[in-house]
Amino acid sequence: MPTPIRDFIAGRISGGRRAVETIATHRTFADVILPPRTRAALDQALSQVQSHELIFSQWGLGERHSSGLGLAFNFAGPPGTGKTICAEAIATVLGKKLLSVRYAEMESMWAGETSKNVAAAFRMATEENAVLFFDEADAIASRRTTGAAQAYQRESNTVVNVLLKELEVFNGVVIFATNLAVNFDPAFERRIRTHVLFEMPGVEEREKIWQVQVHPAKTPLGDDVNFRVLAERYAVSGGDIKNAVLKAATMAAAEPGVDAAKRIHQWELERAMDEVVAGKSVMQQSLFGEAEQGSEDRLMRAVEAAELRWRKSAQATIVIAALGVVLGAIAVVLAVVR
Repeated sequence: MPTPIRDFIAGRISGGRRAVETIATHRTFADVILPPRTRAALDQALSQVQSHELIFSQWGLGERHSSGLGLAFNFAGPPGTGKTICAEAIATVLGKKLLSVRYAEMESMWAGETSKNVAAAFRMATEENAVLFFDEADAIASRRTTGAAQAYQRESNTVVNVLLKELEVFNGVVIFATNLAVNFDPAFERRIRTHVLFEMPGVEEREKIWQVQVHPAKTPLGDDVNFRVLAERYAVSGGDIKNAVLKAATMAAAEPGVDAAKRIHQWELERAMDEVVAGKSVMQQSLFGEAEQGSEDRLMRAVEAAELRWRKSAQATIVIAALGVVLGAIAVVLAVVR
């Protein structure tokens, strides 16, 4: 039955962005090149899904275990290593749709609404018999805080609690993908059935990734293109290789002359990859070098201490002001009585 929250989640409210995107899957494991250990871990995860009905229905374990019957997988690894493609590939193998959760759109400024949105996403996955996919999952499954906390921290804790509860009762497939698995709340370790580490591709995998990024019949390559040399020279992810191929194609297309004579050459692929690598270096820049990390930590502790002192002084100011108001009121009452 439609509800306002479900309408928002599904993007049916006018002007609202979709918090859960329904993906009609078509990509398979043939579309991604993975290191052997990563592929073996994925095959193991897939076998768990395919044998789920046998174990919990025919073998009766579902009657002994009333919760935690769903299958939750954590895909962890650097960006561009194929986590999202593999999530879609699993849904394709199972013949199901993929519901991709957009946490930025799911998060609400109103207390309690984000938790309801999370629960609604699980209900959608159950009703549509779909695989539920949380990309950048560390944003929603982050470690809970303890002790005194601000309102937004309490709200974040509540969202994690609801997510953990939904995982316990969900009987489908959930896939988390993250670049920062260390930020996960420890409680997810028990509820996630299998953790798959997406490693950076080796030379053999990189050569194959270079090859599959171009069309075998339509992409015009120069005679000097050597994917093996590129694979040996650049230790990068599949996502980086994709970006480099597109950059090189743009360079080649911008060259003067008739389109029919244009080719993508080795120097353009190398230059494009150099630019991709340079861009990654820029993104890793910090105002603090490694030698200054200790100074940075001390500065952060000093800032936190100053903030704590400010909060205490602000609280004291509020108390004094309130006391002044009370004393003033008492003085007025005494003056009237006299």
